[in-house]
Amino acid sequence: MMHLSKLFSVSLLCVAMIGCASGGGTSDEAATTTTEVATEDTQTQAVPESPDVSVVTQEQVEEVAVNPLLDQTLVYFGYDRSEIRPEFKDVLNAHAEFLQANPAARMVLEGHCDERGTVEYNLALGERRAETVKRYLIVQGVNPSQLETVSFGEERPAMLGSSKSSWSKNRRTEIKYQAR
Repeated sequence: MMHLSKLFSVSLLCVAMIGCASGGGTSDEAATTTTEVATEDTQTQAVPESPDVSVVTQEQVEEVAVNPLLDQTLVYFGYDRSEIRPEFKDVLNAHAEFLQANPAARMVLEGHCDERGTVEYNLALGERRAETVKRYLIVQGVNPSQLETVSFGEERPAMLGSSKSSWSKNRRTEIKYQAR
């Protein structure tokens, strides 16, 4: 929870910084100018350039790098499926980038199912869903030691009820960052 509040604070600062950096003008050129900044690991990143600031700090680079996709922490699955749907790949890519940039960060992937099926089957399906997300993140470059999986099967529904709408919300993997 502490991590999410820090993420929100950094996001808010980033928005304020970008708003202040525009110089009050309406020129598209001023809004799209960037500067290449070398980070500690010698990679370069594009950072919005302020007309009044000639040096960009590492902290400003990190603030600009905040991705709103990190706020999305649910990956939904089809009935009796464990394949990642295309609409969730950008979200998972954003989490992968965050984990790569923050090697001390740890993530728990919780697999869930709807109420249909036996307890044993749903625990196995929840595990497959969490493991599928884990494998996807590893392929994107995340260190496996940063990831943990757990299956809750049908035991922790997001929505109660026996409707298609409820069932679709319960077929998910939840992404949770561990607090240090």
